[in-house]
Amino acid sequence: MHLAYPAVLAVLLFCTGLYGVLARRNAILVLMSVELMLNAVNLNLVAFDVWLRDALHAGQALTLFTIAVAAAEIGIGLAIVLAVYRNRGSSDIDRLRDTAETDAAETLPDADAARDTTADQATAPAGKAKKAEATA
Repeated sequence: MHLAYPAVLAVLLFCTGLYGVLARRNAILVLMSVELMLNAVNLNLVAFDVWLRDALHAGQALTLFTIAVAAAEIGIGLAIVLAVYRNRGSSDIDRLRDTAETDAAETLPDADAARDTTADQATAPAGKAKKAEATA
């Protein structure tokens, strides 16, 4: 068997996966592209294992380890994507840059807390309404 055929196929798979990771905005498509890249690595491992005629079949053992890691990665990745989709309503990666929710009232210094709180009580419902709109 020529080593060039599986190596070229692995390069094409890896380049397709790399393009998918760099160009896609949907998190699920990015995860699928990462899987393509891992499968290209698996193809290389098995092809070099056969080409070198390794008695221990280390390439195939590493391939099984990579498949197990990929399965765990896709399970955790999909769980994260589903949780983000439930909270944000979108799995668009560009919209997920500001994942931390901070409220300006929570980050006030202690010196400002000592002033009269009557004005703060009057603006508290407006602040809660803004936070509700931001999470909706």
